[in-house]
Amino acid sequence: MASTSLGGKIAGYQGQLLGGDVQILERLRRSSRDPFWSRWESRVWTATLLVGTCLLYCARANMPICAVAMSEDFGWNKRQSGIVLSSFFWGYCLTQVLGGHLSDKIGGEKVIFLSALTWGLITAMTPLVAHVTSVPLILVSVLRFLMGLLQGVHFPALASLFSQRVRETERAFTCSTVGSGSQLGTLVMGGAGSLLLEWYGWESVFYFAGFLALLWGYCLSTYLLKEKERIVTVEDLKKCFAGSAQANGQWKKLFRKAPVWAVILAQLCVASTAFTIFSWMPTFFKERFPESKGWVFNVVPWLFAIPAGILSGLLSDHLITQGYQTVWVRKLMQIVGMGFSSAFIFCLAHTTTYHYAVAFASVALALQTFNHSGITVNVQDLAPTCAGFLFGVANTGGALLGVVLVYLSGYLIETTGSWSSMFYLVIVVNLMGLVVFLEFAKSERVDTETIHV
Repeated sequence: MASTSLGGKIAGYQGQLLGGDVQILERLRRSSRDPFWSRWESRVWTATLLVGTCLLYCARANMPICAVAMSEDFGWNKRQSGIVLSSFFWGYCLTQVLGGHLSDKIGGEKVIFLSALTWGLITAMTPLVAHVTSVPLILVSVLRFLMGLLQGVHFPALASLFSQRVRETERAFTCSTVGSGSQLGTLVMGGAGSLLLEWYGWESVFYFAGFLALLWGYCLSTYLLKEKERIVTVEDLKKCFAGSAQANGQWKKLFRKAPVWAVILAQLCVASTAFTIFSWMPTFFKERFPESKGWVFNVVPWLFAIPAGILSGLLSDHLITQGYQTVWVRKLMQIVGMGFSSAFIFCLAHTTTYHYAVAFASVALALQTFNHSGITVNVQDLAPTCAGFLFGVANTGGALLGVVLVYLSGYLIETTGSWSSMFYLVIVVNLMGLVVFLEFAKSERVDTETIHV
């Protein structure tokens, strides 16, 4: 940008604002010469997005919590309840890549804001729609499918946003802290949601999550976003679809890079095994330790995971600022997140003591959060101009493979009569992804030929 243009913009701002307001503007808005957030601004956005991710998981988890009560109200059987529960997932798979691409083109903050307003509104509307219709099964399933579509853009948008606004020495902490919102949201909904369900009925759980999401969107719009970042304009749409004719050739060049496939395959393994563990863990505890209390193994592991995730980000950024090579730090985080966690999953498979099982599960889940400071950030290292798109590709593959692994795990448990087979499957997939990442991962940019795609 020419210096005259920059000077004109600054003069324009100063002409419109008083001296004190100019200082506030400089703190809240990024500099025209520096695309990255300042340290203070980064902390504000990190806290805001942490809350947003927490509320995202609150809205996502309300249906599993309310499924039994809703089935009793509407007369759903297990198969019908399964249709409602699975409808979210199918929508979630469809928008990962699109959400990442949109974020790369028009800005991740805009995509996150607009999607949050919409899925928040859908969450708050669900009880009303369910009660006024004569076919609640169909309409609630449709609403959950739409929820999945809208929430599917969240994490690819975060990857895109962080790659463009957060400095390399702060990305791991930002990603891990915001990522811990998923565990926090699970805890909040598990506690507050259960109480609301018991005291006021299942409708209150949806109202609680929906209205908090709308309130968060209002605060984000009012205090952090510019007016142009609150809407999608015709120019934004042109950005998204411009250059599509030559894009195929550019993407082919990008996907010929070994480091790109290394991070995609590693994320695919991490996402699918995490989905498998989360899906089968409650059943494992109930069958292996029938006398155990559900709140213990549903809460305690998450209490360990939240501080562990934040610690991994601090450690990763500290090592980079101390002069260690970025790629070495990313690989170290994956050794912990995929390698060491697999060791504790192996211990979990063979323990016969309830307290040891809770301890092994807690440590395994805590170590898995180190992935936020490894592959999640490595996507941003490799391709900051299209990090959202690449993360969307990897996360879509991980979600689809997760469905396969969950089914395959059930088949193995049924045919072998042992839970160890499920844990062995998770370990093998994890180690395969780790080996590929350690062998081929890099941290240098590979998207220089796709910047203008």
